[in-house]
Amino acid sequence: MSSLKRMSYKHKNNKFTYYLANYARQLIPGIFYRLRLNKQLAKINNYDAVSINNRVNYYNRLELTKALPDETGTNSGLKIKKHYKTYCFDTYLYTRYFNPNLKINFLFGDITNVPEHPSILKSRPISEDNANSVILKLDKVRHFTFTKDKTNFVDKKDMLVGRSKINQSHRARFVEMYFDHPLCDIGNVTKKGMYTQWQAPRLTISEQLKFKFILCLEGNDVASNLKWVMSSNSIAVMPKPKYETWFMEATLIPNFHYILIKDDYSDLEERLNYYLEHTEEALQIISNAHQYINTFKNKKQEDLISLLVLQKYFQKTGQIS
Repeated sequence: MSSLKRMSYKHKNNKFTYYLANYARQLIPGIFYRLRLNKQLAKINNYDAVSINNRVNYYNRLELTKALPDETGTNSGLKIKKHYKTYCFDTYLYTRYFNPNLKINFLFGDITNVPEHPSILKSRPISEDNANSVILKLDKVRHFTFTKDKTNFVDKKDMLVGRSKINQSHRARFVEMYFDHPLCDIGNVTKKGMYTQWQAPRLTISEQLKFKFILCLEGNDVASNLKWVMSSNSIAVMPKPKYETWFMEATLIPNFHYILIKDDYSDLEERLNYYLEHTEEALQIISNAHQYINTFKNKKQEDLISLLVLQKYFQKTGQIS
């Protein structure tokens, strides 16, 4: 049953069509896209240019020109790697529009440090000094999943649900504190033989959506379930995020977009009870979360921002004017 649940694609992106489209894309000569770059960039006139540029400058915070080291690889060096296929596909979707000889540094995976040189990556620490971490929308088939939740908040279970692979001490600490708590249905789903005392059956997204509150704890970097939770009629419960991706987690407002709990998790029961007793405030958080999610639903706008982020990267590394 556990393996069948993992295969459930309801509320998830279709990986088959994702891979099919991306492999097919490799067959089209790059010159076709490079000739269309200016036309693509001109689409900014179809949108609120101030809003677009604000997001571009959020993802790419490079201000002064920083030359890349001579040994930096080139745009043409992006190859499909076994463990980072989705990262490669999502990067190539936009790098194909630019000169293959331009230098670019890719860092794929869960990046939690700021690199020495300007680099393209999925995640970065939330800090004032992270300009070398230039974010693109990577691994989106996994991370950018939205739901259509037909169950109203008031009709859901008065509990917090959470299923996690406990590979980090902070996740273990949370489950240790609340595994048997009457307000919580949480547990460990890793199969590595670790923390078996907190083992719990896997739950599909549909099953988790039966609960009013859903736990969104960061793992190696961000909480991968946060996007679909915020698109639902349940409420994300989490400490203040320490890492961010294309979802701009640092801009989320506590108790406005999600329910904030302390870093030591000690106030969880108090926070859940508060919103169980203040339904209107809970419903407002859900409404605010849905508005935030809408920012990322216009694919053409997302594509334009991605191209502008890369254009700024090449400009701020002194390679194009």
